[in-house]
Amino acid sequence: MRVLRTLALMAIAIAGGGIAAPAAEIGVGDAAPDFKLAASDGKSYRLSDFKGKKAVVIAWFPRAFTQGCTIDCKSLAANGDKLRKYDVAYFMASVDPVEGEKGNKAFAESEKADFPMLSDPTKEVAAAYGVLNAERGVASRWTFYIDKSGKIAAVDKAVKPATPPHHMLATLAALGAAPAP
Repeated sequence: MRVLRTLALMAIAIAGGGIAAPAAEIGVGDAAPDFKLAASDGKSYRLSDFKGKKAVVIAWFPRAFTQGCTIDCKSLAANGDKLRKYDVAYFMASVDPVEGEKGNKAFAESEKADFPMLSDPTKEVAAAYGVLNAERGVASRWTFYIDKSGKIAAVDKAVKPATPPHHMLATLAALGAAPAP
């Protein structure tokens, strides 16, 4: 059944139906797909700009201003001081637009996020990372840990609201992430 659904989604995407076909799932050891995404802080971030410089954590979330995502954001913001002890760039990311009353900029401001929220309204990057839930049109709540060489070091697919910083801290410690300079 899953194969048929995937084939149907691919046919719709090829025919111009506007639904991104799911990408092959990426995992530990794979090169992280490069991207350039606009963020809530007014900047654009390109993954390749961090290569050779610092590790990157991307915490994908389904939709701004929803209950679980609000809990995620508040929890990350409340634990930013602990996360900044590591030499990593960390982001939340969704397929929401940056601008607008339901965009990531408004969401970051409302929750006092002290980190950038990346926006992927075309859903291309979400599809490349394998997090796009094509049926719902949102990203799955997965976190990717990317090492300095640009490879996936870990993927957390069991993220629960309110626990992202605790999982991030434990994963960064287990991966031997460098302390902040």
